[in-house]
Amino acid sequence: MKSLIIGLGNPILGDDGVGWRVAEAVRGLQPSLEVECLSLGGLSLMERLVGYDRAIIVDAMHTGHGRTGTVTTFPLSELPDRSAGHTTAVHDVSLPTALSLGRQMGAQLPEEITIVGIEAERVYDFSEELSTAVQEAIPVAVTAVLQEIEKWIHGLDR
Repeated sequence: MKSLIIGLGNPILGDDGVGWRVAEAVRGLQPSLEVECLSLGGLSLMERLVGYDRAIIVDAMHTGHGRTGTVTTFPLSELPDRSAGHTTAVHDVSLPTALSLGRQMGAQLPEEITIVGIEAERVYDFSEELSTAVQEAIPVAVTAVLQEIEKWIHGLDR
């Protein structure tokens, strides 16, 4: 099965760059995996997912419901706030809507998309530095991604 790991975010907006940092760490540990760092959600993200059977998307999320640095893993279908993270944008549609449109147009898109979200607070600060709590969450998020990959390898369901 063709798989893709995506780190979403903007590396010059403080904690918003954590998705890239996690993706780069996963790439360093598993160089055979297809890993990419992207900044756009919605339709652009959907287009990048064409041709894949499954994907993991790693992104900073500001839900206001968790402690900064908390790592949460869940299927895209359970995204608690469809405007959280980069799966959507003000002038775009949410990723679930984009996926639905893509499928209606005949695009081969992943049926299995897992989100690894890192609760963040400083996502609009112009800085390449992560807050301490988000920096400390990187190894936890990397472990979460690797555990999802292990499930794929061994055919384990959630």
